[in-house]
Formats: sequence, C-alpha cells, structure tokens
Amino acid sequence: MYQTIFTELHDHVLTITINRPDKLNALNKTVIEELGKALHSFNKHPEMWAAIITGVGPKSFVAGADISEFLELDGKGGRELAMKGQDLVFSAIENSSKPIIAAVNGFALGGGCELAMACHFRIASDNAKFGQPEVNLGLIPGYGGTQRLTQLIGKGKAMELMMTGAMISAQEALRLGLVNYVTSPEELMPKATELITTITSKAPIAISRIIELTNMAAIGHPDGLQREAAAFGELFDTEDAKEGARAFIEKRPAYFHGK
Repeated sequence: MYQTIFTELHDHVLTITINRPDKLNALNKTVIEELGKALHSFNKHPEMWAAIITGVGPKSFVAGADISEFLELDGKGGRELAMKGQDLVFSAIENSSKPIIAAVNGFALGGGCELAMACHFRIASDNAKFGQPEVNLGLIPGYGGTQRLTQLIGKGKAMELMMTGAMISAQEALRLGLVNYVTSPEELMPKATELITTITSKAPIAISRIIELTNMAAIGHPDGLQREAAAFGELFDTEDAKEGARAFIEKRPAYFHGK
C-alpha cells in the first residue's frame, strides 16, 4: 500500500512507521504524501482511536528532510514545499481530534524534530538526539519548527538551538520539556503503548476537547477560556459524562463509548 511507511492497527491503535533506513528515514515528497494519506485514513476511520508515529530501526526517528530535493527549488517552490507539508502532515497531526504521540528512536533533526513536535507529546529512547540544524544550510525550519519549538521550550532556548544548529540529548530534551519520558531503546514502544492504552480508556470526546483547548492555549488564543467553558457544558450532554459519574458513585471502572 505504501512505499516509504508501513502501518499496523492493533487494539484500535495505529502505529505509523517511517521506513527509509538507508536514508535514516529522511522526509522526501513521497514520505510526506504517504504520511498525509495515512493520517487522513486515521482521522476518518472510527475504529482507529489513537496513533503512534516512529521510525524504523534504532538509529533514527527522522534525520531531517531529503536535502537532494532542495537543489532545484526556488523561493516559490520552497514555500509550496513548506505549505504542503504543513497542510498534509504537521497541522493534520497537531489538530487531529485523536491522540497522536511520537516514539523517538535516534535522530530527530530538522523535519524529524518538527514531526515529533507536531505530535501531542513525545517519548524518546536514551539515544535520541534533537535539533533544528537548518541554519547550517542557510535555511530555517519550514514545517512549524520556529513556532512549536518556542511554544515547547521557551523563546531563549529555542532561539539558541535554531541559531546554532546544535543537537541536544534525550535527557536535555526531557529537562527542557521537549519530551515527556526517556526510556531505553527496548522499552520505547512498550512505554508508548502503555501511555496510549491509558489514554484510549478515557472518554474520547473529552480527549478531543483537551487536544483542541490545549492547542488554543499554546498559541495564546484570546477565546480559550470561553471555549473551555462552552466545551465543559457540552460534555454534560454526552452519555460518557453520565457513565463517568455513575461509575464514580458506584465505585467501578467507567466504560466510555464516545457518545
């Protein structure tokens, strides 16, 4: 079905694995298009409740963009490349109503760091490396890196990393708040699965509102509090909220159905 990624659905969780090991899983036009198709299918199908994005092999999540595709670009082509990637993949991940987490194995540089940051949160193996080295090519991040890195770690450190092109370790990424957990390579996917399983046991509509409102907060949206109050009220009309209250009173687990 795909040339550069493969997908697996297990217990309602879709795992999307970028599969270009000879290029350290670098993003090219085909990867972007195929990620876009996989995300469209994920967001469309109700049997898919959550997703994990990772890269094949222990060396690299995504080592960046495929620089060979940059050689023929002019200004118009560069802008179109960035906008297409943002629309098809990066914004589609960030704004998905279903949780998507990144399991970062090895290098997450340039577009790879941007791909991880577009996810709702990140887990890293202890050999992971993060960075936005585009300045070394005379460029800047084009898939949302200037915005999301600043939101996640603050203006000063984001400026430093993008201006120097430096890489940081998984432990430094954890300290800065760029990742939520650091594991051994062997425990990366089990930890990701554990977390996503916990999330998918919760009320799906509530999870979708948490994603929406947290994204609004990240950009300082002026209507965030009003939208929170409205969403809070809306949820009282769901069957899941009634089930949650009953389960709490009856001292039993709640069984949510997204209604």
